[in-house]
Amino acid sequence: MRIAMTRANRVLLSLGLLGAILAAGVPGLAQDKPTDNMQIVLEKIRADKKLVVAENLQLTEAEAKTFWPVYDRYQDELFLLRGRTAKLITDYAAAYEQMNNATAKRLLDEYLTIQGLGLKLQQVYLPKFRAVLPEVKVARYYQIENKIHAALAYELAAKIPLITGAK
Repeated sequence: MRIAMTRANRVLLSLGLLGAILAAGVPGLAQDKPTDNMQIVLEKIRADKKLVVAENLQLTEAEAKTFWPVYDRYQDELFLLRGRTAKLITDYAAAYEQMNNATAKRLLDEYLTIQGLGLKLQQVYLPKFRAVLPEVKVARYYQIENKIHAALAYELAAKIPLITGAK
C-alpha cells in the first residue's frame, strides 16, 4: 500500500500541475511545440493514473481483461470534459479583468453544465463497470476517481481567484 500511495501522490501532483497550467492559461508551454509538450504531460498523467488504479484495484487477470477497455473508454470521455473545463478556465481568465453580469452568467452556466455532464457520465458508466467487476471493486474504483477529482478541484480552486466586485 505504501507504493500505491507514493504513486497516488505522484498522480495527484501531476494533476495539480496540470491544474496549475490550465489555471495559468497555459503560457508556460509557449515553446517551439506547445501541443507536443502538453500531449506528453497529458499522456504521463493518464499513464500514472492508470497505474494507481491498477495497484489499488488489484484486479484478477479475468477482471483486468474486461475492466481496462471500459476504463479506457470512460477516461476518453472524461478527458473531453477536462478539455471543456480547460476552455472554461481560459474563458474565465480572459474575462476576469472586465467581468460583467452576462459573462459571469455564461461562465457559471457552463460550469454547472460540465458538472452535470460529469455526474451523468458516472451514472452511464456505472452499469458498465458493474458488468465487469464485483460491486466492492466498482465502489473502490469510484472512490479512487473521486479522490483524484477532488485533488484536481482543490488545486484549481487554490489557483483561480474569486471574481471581484460585481459590475
